[in-house]
Amino acid sequence: MADYSSHVPGTFSWVELATTDQKAGVAFYRALFGWDVSDRPIGPNEIYSMFQMRGKEVAAAYAQMADERRLGVPSHWNLYVTVENADDTAKRAEALGAKILASPFDVMDVGRMAVLQDPTGAVFCIWQAKKHIGARILQEPGALCWSELTTRDPQAAEAFYTALFGWSAKHGAASTQMEYTELGLPGQPPGAGMMKMPENMPAQVPSYWMPYFQVADADASTAKAQELGGKLMVGPNDIPKTGRFANLQDPQGAMFAVFKVAGV
Repeated sequence: MADYSSHVPGTFSWVELATTDQKAGVAFYRALFGWDVSDRPIGPNEIYSMFQMRGKEVAAAYAQMADERRLGVPSHWNLYVTVENADDTAKRAEALGAKILASPFDVMDVGRMAVLQDPTGAVFCIWQAKKHIGARILQEPGALCWSELTTRDPQAAEAFYTALFGWSAKHGAASTQMEYTELGLPGQPPGAGMMKMPENMPAQVPSYWMPYFQVADADASTAKAQELGGKLMVGPNDIPKTGRFANLQDPQGAMFAVFKVAGV
Protein backbone atom coordinates (compact mmCIF):
# COMPACT_ATOMS: atom_id res chain seq x y z
CA MET A 1 0.00 0.00 0.00
CA ALA A 2 1.25 3.48 -0.87
CA ASP A 3 -0.84 6.10 0.94
CA TYR A 4 -0.02 9.80 0.79
CA SER A 5 -0.91 12.78 2.99
CA SER A 6 1.05 15.30 0.89
CA HIS A 7 3.03 15.52 -2.34
CA VAL A 8 6.48 16.96 -2.96
CA PRO A 9 6.44 20.00 -5.28
CA GLY A 10 7.51 18.91 -8.75
CA THR A 11 5.78 15.52 -8.62
CA PHE A 12 2.67 14.30 -10.42
CA SER A 13 -0.09 14.21 -7.85
CA TRP A 14 -3.47 14.04 -9.57
CA VAL A 15 -5.17 12.83 -12.71
CA GLU A 16 -8.68 13.57 -13.96
CA LEU A 17 -10.72 12.49 -16.93
CA ALA A 18 -12.39 15.10 -19.15
CA THR A 19 -14.92 13.05 -21.09
CA THR A 20 -17.70 13.52 -23.61
CA ASP A 21 -19.86 11.03 -21.71
CA GLN A 22 -19.35 11.23 -17.96
CA LYS A 23 -21.79 8.47 -17.05
CA ALA A 24 -20.28 6.00 -19.51
CA GLY A 25 -16.71 7.01 -18.70
CA VAL A 26 -17.24 6.57 -14.97
CA ALA A 27 -18.84 3.17 -15.53
CA PHE A 28 -15.92 2.02 -17.71
CA TYR A 29 -13.19 2.85 -15.20
CA ARG A 30 -15.18 1.59 -12.22
CA ALA A 31 -15.53 -1.77 -13.94
CA LEU A 32 -11.91 -1.84 -15.11
CA PHE A 33 -10.14 -0.80 -11.89
CA GLY A 34 -12.75 -1.57 -9.24
CA TRP A 35 -12.94 2.05 -8.18
CA ASP A 36 -15.65 3.42 -5.91
CA VAL A 37 -17.18 6.77 -6.85
CA SER A 38 -18.22 9.81 -4.82
CA ASP A 39 -20.14 12.36 -6.92
CA ARG A 40 -19.72 15.97 -5.80
CA PRO A 41 -21.59 18.98 -7.23
CA ILE A 42 -19.35 21.71 -8.67
CA GLY A 43 -22.01 23.87 -10.30
CA PRO A 44 -25.73 24.11 -11.06
CA ASN A 45 -25.62 21.18 -13.49
CA GLU A 46 -22.10 19.82 -13.05
CA ILE A 47 -20.79 16.86 -11.07
CA TYR A 48 -17.19 15.98 -10.22
CA SER A 49 -16.95 12.19 -9.93
CA MET A 50 -14.21 11.36 -7.44
CA PHE A 51 -12.76 7.87 -7.90
CA GLN A 52 -11.71 6.18 -4.67
CA MET A 53 -10.00 3.10 -3.28
CA ARG A 54 -10.27 2.28 0.43
CA GLY A 55 -12.23 5.51 0.79
CA LYS A 56 -9.29 7.57 -0.50
CA GLU A 57 -9.20 9.65 -3.70
CA VAL A 58 -7.14 8.30 -6.62
CA ALA A 59 -8.54 10.14 -9.67
CA ALA A 60 -11.64 11.95 -10.94
CA ALA A 61 -13.88 12.51 -13.95
CA TYR A 62 -16.02 15.37 -15.22
CA ALA A 63 -18.03 16.25 -18.32
CA GLN A 64 -15.83 17.92 -20.90
CA MET A 65 -16.31 21.66 -21.22
CA ALA A 66 -18.48 22.92 -24.09
CA ASP A 67 -15.71 25.11 -25.52
CA GLU A 68 -13.38 22.10 -25.80
CA ARG A 69 -16.06 20.12 -27.60
CA ARG A 70 -16.61 22.97 -30.06
CA LEU A 71 -12.89 22.97 -30.81
CA GLY A 72 -12.95 19.23 -31.40
CA VAL A 73 -10.77 18.36 -28.40
CA PRO A 74 -11.23 14.63 -27.73
CA SER A 75 -11.85 13.04 -24.34
CA HIS A 76 -8.57 13.02 -22.43
CA TRP A 77 -6.85 12.70 -19.07
CA ASN A 78 -5.50 15.84 -17.36
CA LEU A 79 -2.28 15.33 -15.40
CA TYR A 80 -1.38 17.61 -12.48
CA VAL A 81 2.00 18.51 -10.98
CA THR A 82 2.08 19.81 -7.41
CA VAL A 83 3.76 23.20 -6.97
CA GLU A 84 4.38 25.49 -4.03
CA ASN A 85 2.85 28.52 -5.72
CA ALA A 86 0.67 28.26 -8.83
CA ASP A 87 1.02 31.94 -9.75
CA ASP A 88 4.81 31.94 -9.58
CA THR A 89 5.06 28.64 -11.48
CA ALA A 90 2.75 29.89 -14.23
CA LYS A 91 4.86 33.03 -14.66
CA ARG A 92 8.06 30.97 -14.88
CA ALA A 93 6.45 28.59 -17.36
CA GLU A 94 5.38 31.47 -19.59
CA ALA A 95 8.88 32.93 -19.48
CA LEU A 96 10.21 29.52 -20.56
CA GLY A 97 7.94 29.49 -23.60
CA ALA A 98 4.73 27.90 -22.33
CA LYS A 99 1.24 29.15 -23.13
CA ILE A 100 -1.13 29.81 -20.27
CA LEU A 101 -4.43 28.24 -21.30
CA ALA A 102 -6.10 29.00 -17.96
CA SER A 103 -4.53 31.55 -15.63
CA PRO A 104 -4.15 30.58 -11.96
CA PHE A 105 -7.51 30.40 -10.20
CA ASP A 106 -8.91 29.08 -6.94
CA VAL A 107 -10.88 25.84 -6.94
CA MET A 108 -13.18 26.71 -4.05
CA ASP A 109 -11.15 26.06 -0.89
CA VAL A 110 -9.41 22.90 -2.08
CA GLY A 111 -6.54 24.35 -4.10
CA ARG A 112 -5.29 26.73 -6.74
CA MET A 113 -4.44 25.65 -10.28
CA ALA A 114 -3.53 26.68 -13.80
CA VAL A 115 -3.61 24.94 -17.17
CA LEU A 116 -0.44 25.25 -19.25
CA GLN A 117 0.79 24.15 -22.66
CA ASP A 118 4.49 23.40 -22.94
CA PRO A 119 6.54 24.75 -25.88
CA THR A 120 6.04 21.48 -27.78
CA GLY A 121 2.25 21.57 -27.49
CA ALA A 122 1.55 19.20 -24.57
CA VAL A 123 -1.04 20.37 -22.03
CA PHE A 124 -0.66 19.81 -18.29
CA CYS A 125 -1.94 21.33 -15.05
CA ILE A 126 -0.24 22.65 -11.94
CA TRP A 127 -1.77 22.31 -8.48
CA GLN A 128 -1.16 24.31 -5.32
CA ALA A 129 -2.80 22.16 -2.67
CA LYS A 130 -5.06 23.44 0.08
CA LYS A 131 -7.70 21.01 1.36
CA HIS A 132 -7.20 18.59 -1.54
CA ILE A 133 -3.64 17.26 -1.85
CA GLY A 134 -4.38 15.19 -4.94
CA ALA A 135 -4.20 11.40 -5.05
CA ARG A 136 -4.02 9.78 -1.64
CA ILE A 137 -2.88 6.48 -3.13
CA LEU A 138 -0.17 5.99 -5.75
CA GLN A 139 2.01 3.13 -6.98
CA GLU A 140 -0.37 0.24 -6.34
CA PRO A 141 -2.94 -1.61 -8.48
CA GLY A 142 -5.72 0.79 -9.46
CA ALA A 143 -3.65 3.92 -8.85
CA LEU A 144 -1.50 6.23 -10.95
CA CYS A 145 2.05 4.89 -11.19
CA TRP A 146 3.69 6.75 -14.11
CA SER A 147 3.18 9.79 -16.34
CA GLU A 148 4.47 9.85 -19.90
CA LEU A 149 5.07 12.63 -22.38
CA THR A 150 4.98 11.88 -26.10
CA THR A 151 6.43 14.93 -27.81
CA ARG A 152 7.49 16.09 -31.25
CA ASP A 153 10.54 17.86 -29.78
CA PRO A 154 12.15 15.95 -26.87
CA GLN A 155 15.08 18.35 -26.57
CA ALA A 156 12.82 21.40 -26.20
CA ALA A 157 10.57 19.54 -23.76
CA GLU A 158 13.50 18.42 -21.65
CA ALA A 159 14.90 21.94 -21.47
CA PHE A 160 11.48 23.29 -20.45
CA TYR A 161 10.59 20.80 -17.71
CA THR A 162 14.05 20.60 -16.17
CA ALA A 163 14.09 24.38 -15.89
CA LEU A 164 10.50 24.67 -14.63
CA PHE A 165 10.41 21.87 -12.05
CA GLY A 166 14.07 21.19 -11.43
CA TRP A 167 13.75 17.70 -12.85
CA SER A 168 16.77 15.68 -13.85
CA ALA A 169 16.75 13.67 -17.08
CA LYS A 170 18.11 10.14 -17.45
CA HIS A 171 18.52 9.06 -21.07
CA GLY A 172 18.22 5.48 -22.20
CA ALA A 173 21.19 3.64 -23.69
CA ALA A 174 22.07 4.69 -27.22
CA SER A 175 21.70 1.07 -28.34
CA THR A 176 17.97 0.94 -27.54
CA GLN A 177 15.53 0.90 -30.46
CA MET A 178 13.51 3.80 -29.08
CA GLU A 179 15.11 6.62 -27.13
CA TYR A 180 13.37 7.02 -23.78
CA THR A 181 14.09 9.62 -21.11
CA GLU A 182 13.17 9.25 -17.44
CA LEU A 183 12.27 12.46 -15.63
CA GLY A 184 12.07 13.25 -11.94
CA LEU A 185 13.39 15.23 -9.02
CA PRO A 186 17.06 14.69 -8.19
CA GLY A 187 17.58 12.06 -5.51
CA GLN A 188 14.11 10.56 -5.98
CA PRO A 189 12.88 7.71 -8.19
CA PRO A 190 11.71 9.07 -11.56
CA GLY A 191 7.97 9.56 -11.84
CA ALA A 192 7.68 10.38 -15.52
CA GLY A 193 9.03 9.43 -18.91
CA MET A 194 9.40 11.05 -22.30
CA MET A 195 9.55 9.68 -25.82
CA LYS A 196 9.57 11.15 -29.31
CA MET A 197 6.30 11.13 -31.27
CA PRO A 198 6.34 8.21 -33.75
CA GLU A 199 6.98 9.35 -37.31
CA ASN A 200 3.77 7.75 -38.56
CA MET A 201 1.58 9.73 -36.17
CA PRO A 202 -0.78 12.10 -38.04
CA ALA A 203 0.47 15.68 -38.13
CA GLN A 204 -2.64 16.99 -36.36
CA VAL A 205 -1.92 14.92 -33.22
CA PRO A 206 -0.28 17.26 -30.68
CA SER A 207 2.31 16.36 -28.09
CA TYR A 208 0.54 14.91 -25.04
CA TRP A 209 0.84 13.59 -21.50
CA MET A 210 -0.69 10.17 -20.69
CA PRO A 211 -1.24 8.42 -17.34
CA TYR A 212 -0.22 4.86 -16.49
CA PHE A 213 -2.32 2.97 -13.95
CA GLN A 214 -0.78 0.06 -12.11
CA VAL A 215 -2.52 -3.31 -12.42
CA ALA A 216 -1.96 -6.82 -11.09
CA ASP A 217 -2.04 -8.37 -14.59
CA ALA A 218 -1.52 -6.28 -17.73
CA ASP A 219 -2.94 -8.92 -20.07
CA ALA A 220 -6.05 -9.50 -17.98
CA SER A 221 -6.67 -5.76 -17.60
CA THR A 222 -6.18 -5.23 -21.33
CA ALA A 223 -8.67 -7.97 -22.15
CA LYS A 224 -11.16 -6.54 -19.66
CA ALA A 225 -10.79 -3.03 -21.11
CA GLN A 226 -11.56 -4.42 -24.56
CA GLU A 227 -14.58 -6.32 -23.25
CA LEU A 228 -15.84 -3.04 -21.78
CA GLY A 229 -15.55 -1.27 -25.14
CA GLY A 230 -12.01 0.05 -24.93
CA LYS A 231 -9.55 -0.07 -27.83
CA LEU A 232 -6.06 -1.57 -27.71
CA MET A 233 -3.43 0.77 -29.17
CA VAL A 234 -0.10 -0.84 -28.21
CA GLY A 235 0.85 -4.11 -26.50
CA PRO A 236 0.74 -5.73 -24.15
CA ASN A 237 4.54 -5.52 -24.29
CA ASP A 238 7.34 -6.29 -21.86
CA ILE A 239 9.89 -3.76 -20.66
CA PRO A 240 12.88 -5.89 -19.62
CA LYS A 241 13.44 -5.96 -15.84
CA THR A 242 10.73 -3.31 -15.41
CA GLY A 243 7.28 -4.65 -16.18
CA ARG A 244 4.58 -5.15 -18.80
CA PHE A 245 2.30 -2.48 -20.26
CA ALA A 246 -0.43 -1.77 -22.79
CA ASN A 247 -1.67 1.51 -24.23
CA LEU A 248 -5.45 1.80 -24.50
CA GLN A 249 -8.29 4.12 -25.41
CA ASP A 250 -11.50 4.17 -23.42
CA PRO A 251 -14.84 4.04 -25.31
CA GLN A 252 -14.93 7.86 -25.50
CA GLY A 253 -11.38 8.07 -26.89
CA ALA A 254 -9.28 9.06 -23.86
CA MET A 255 -5.83 7.46 -23.92
CA PHE A 256 -4.26 5.75 -20.90
CA ALA A 257 -1.97 2.84 -20.12
CA VAL A 258 -1.97 -0.10 -17.73
CA PHE A 259 1.27 -1.31 -16.18
CA LYS A 260 2.27 -4.46 -14.28
CA VAL A 261 5.43 -4.06 -12.22
CA ALA A 262 7.94 -6.86 -12.78
CA GLY A 263 8.16 -9.28 -9.87
CA VAL A 264 5.11 -7.91 -8.05
